[in-house]
Amino acid sequence: MDSRQLKAFVAVFEERNITVASRRLHLSQPALSGTIKSLEDLLGTQLFTRQARGVAVTEDARILYPQAHRILSQTDSMTQQFRHGSQGSRIEIGVGADIAGQDIAAFMHAARQVVPALFVSLLEGCDGDARLATEDERCEDELFLPLSVDPYVLAVPAGSDTGAALPWIVCPGHPTHQRLLPFYGAAASMPAAHAGSLRLALELAAAGAGMCVAPESLARSLAGVEIRPLDGLEMSRRVGLCYAVQSLDKPAVGMLVEHFRERAVPA
Repeated sequence: MDSRQLKAFVAVFEERNITVASRRLHLSQPALSGTIKSLEDLLGTQLFTRQARGVAVTEDARILYPQAHRILSQTDSMTQQFRHGSQGSRIEIGVGADIAGQDIAAFMHAARQVVPALFVSLLEGCDGDARLATEDERCEDELFLPLSVDPYVLAVPAGSDTGAALPWIVCPGHPTHQRLLPFYGAAASMPAAHAGSLRLALELAAAGAGMCVAPESLARSLAGVEIRPLDGLEMSRRVGLCYAVQSLDKPAVGMLVEHFRERAVPA
């Protein structure tokens, strides 16, 4: 399979007409039809069916189209990079408030292996071509690609008496809050403090305000807290890459998604 075949396929798929697609590619209709036939023979499937006016696409063609579009975009990006002496691809990655440094480091390490000349701009919050975030933070128009699983633990101030009953620090605005209410019990009605994020809850715990439930990756990165198991509760979060389909048009994003999809953690 080569770029010539993929360009022919994309043109016919988008135009739904051999004549119009041949004009777009500056090819004769027989040459374009032959190229499509060679691609179908290579794949062992029919991609188009002729109609009175134009062609109809098959289900296999619908599956192939986004992959072909992504490959051609990546090829074009590489061509432009060397033709114009570019120093590398650029992407912007948003980072959620509760993403641990170890997850950012793991992403950056893998990203530079996949796209060696990659220039990354890390942004806070929901901006960027894609986002490092938890599955709970995925927007409606985004896909989620899991990269790691992070268990929740109990975080208490360092040096706390193991037998002492500490008040709770809770995060009412966090997606986990409702799930944790049964675990908190009656003590949830009189918390020691409210926090706007799990990271801030840990800061309060480190300051001695009380105890909180937080992801292990975050808790281990903060001095001043000790980690204990959550007796009677098993809960974890999935950290991954949130991205919109249209962001795959950016070759670096497409390459990263393809790489991470092959190594995605199980559901």
